[in-house]
Amino acid sequence: MKARTMTLALTICAAMHVAASAATIEEREANLSASLRCMVCQNQTLAESNAPLAADMRQQIREQLAQGRSEQQVRDFFEQRYGAFVRYDPPFMPSTWLLWLGPFVLLAAGFAAMWRILSRRNRVEPAPLTAAEQARAAALLGSDAP
Repeated sequence: MKARTMTLALTICAAMHVAASAATIEEREANLSASLRCMVCQNQTLAESNAPLAADMRQQIREQLAQGRSEQQVRDFFEQRYGAFVRYDPPFMPSTWLLWLGPFVLLAAGFAAMWRILSRRNRVEPAPLTAAEQARAAALLGSDAP
């Protein structure tokens, strides 16, 4: 009786470990699928894409994770196979500096242009009124002084 109970307990523990391991692999596969680009759709992640290639890539991710590879090793595998473009968030390297820094440069240029325009506008002094304009203004204001 004790042997059966012990065997049953060990079987349940093993099944729970396998289920937990499968859930972990599924979570890791979902994270990786969300961070890699579908090479067919190109504006979708692997997780969003229904393309056959995306399904194959997701299957490859699951297989590599089941073999014990880390997420970074799987990411490196796909990057080596398809290039840095496969990453949905491109790495910060010389070929992508414009991509990462471009919006900030454009924002700074916009602020500089706005500051320049506003500072010019504040520096311009109004032209003095002519005698006719002074007389008209005096008449509108009801004063006798020119």
